[in-house]
Amino acid sequence: MFDKVLNIKGTLMSLSTPVVMGILNVTPDSFYADSRKQTEAAIEERIQAILSEGAQIIDIGGYSSRPDAAEVSPEEEMERLAFALKILNAHYPEAIVSVDTFRAGVARRCVEEYGAAIINDISGGELDPGMFATVAELKVPYIMMHMRGTPQTMQQHTDYADMMEEIMLYFAAKVRELHLLGVSDVILDPGFGFSKTVSQNYQLMGHLKEFEAFGLPLLVGISRKSMIYKFLGGTPADSLNGTTVLNTYALLNGADILRVHDVKAAVEAVKLVSKTVNCQLSIVNS
Repeated sequence: MFDKVLNIKGTLMSLSTPVVMGILNVTPDSFYADSRKQTEAAIEERIQAILSEGAQIIDIGGYSSRPDAAEVSPEEEMERLAFALKILNAHYPEAIVSVDTFRAGVARRCVEEYGAAIINDISGGELDPGMFATVAELKVPYIMMHMRGTPQTMQQHTDYADMMEEIMLYFAAKVRELHLLGVSDVILDPGFGFSKTVSQNYQLMGHLKEFEAFGLPLLVGISRKSMIYKFLGGTPADSLNGTTVLNTYALLNGADILRVHDVKAAVEAVKLVSKTVNCQLSIVNS
């Protein structure tokens, strides 16, 4: 079994041990209120926390994709992202930055003008037909998520005949299209919380191992989402324990990247799971 790697600006990042991606929201309306950072001081403090707690990637978003979020113009999204990217470049120029956008024009500017290394597209190219060609030209890793509709309408589109079959066929077609365009670094995100009911999210979690068939890195993003707090009762603010439990399950079932608000907890989960799995392997091989 070969190790999965990502080409980050000519340097290979190994995923033999899963990595953690810390969320930096520069929006006023992200679903988890404590994650919203809009002032220079708040953004710099958040970047410092993400890096010091052990995340290898910072994921910056300027457009809230929560259900019923307000529409944001490309100009406003870019303005928010540029503000944070300038702070990053000034104080943490070596940081590996992913930009969470479904707009090809925004993606291009973030990579060409501000040095972003990864594009994270919640729509898998569905909301901007120019995204695949743009990513191919930019030669950056591309995170492709499964979603139906838009952030505003996605929860109206949960009527699957066979959800897992649809998701697998969705990725198969899009991975082929990307590979034909020359995009070699593709990361799959099954899209927890996007056009899926609470029960469907758990069905998806139970089928994570099936994504190994693609041989591609798998990103899991369930941090403090409604699949946790609606099921357990509560709010995003009291969903850290539930997040850690599901992140641990995801790691045991093939997750290579955890996208999280709480970096320290996720890094500890990676260390503990990796230690346990390595001890199991040493026993089997002894």
